[in-house]
Amino acid sequence: MSWQVDFYEEEDGSAPVEDFLSRLPVHHKVKALAIIQLLAEMGPALPYPYSSQVRGKIRELRTQYAKDKIRILYFGDARRRFILLHGWVKRTEAIREGDIEAAEDRMQKHIKKLERS
Repeated sequence: MSWQVDFYEEEDGSAPVEDFLSRLPVHHKVKALAIIQLLAEMGPALPYPYSSQVRGKIRELRTQYAKDKIRILYFGDARRRFILLHGWVKRTEAIREGDIEAAEDRMQKHIKKLERS
C-alpha cells in the first residue's frame, strides 16, 4: 500500500521542503527524493535509520550523501498523510532547536488549516 506524502504549504503557496530540495546539488536531491519515496512505500513501518522520532508527532527522515546528512522533518496528519515540514543539511550531532521549532510551528499551522476545512 502506498502512503500519501505532501509538502507543507505556507499561506502564500510556498513549500519550504520543496524549496529546500530545489536548492540541493543533484546527488543530494536524488538521495532525498529516494528517502521520500521509501516513506511513501513503507509508511509508518519505515525503520531506523531511515526514520526516527524527534519530539511529539515530529519524525525525521534521514539520509546521507558523502559527509552531508540530509534531514527532513515530517508528521502524519489526521487524513493519514505524511506532511514534509522542514529540511536541511545537518552538520552537527544534535538537531538544532530552531529546526524542531520551525517544524512544530508548521505542523500547528497545518493542523489549524485542516480544522477550518
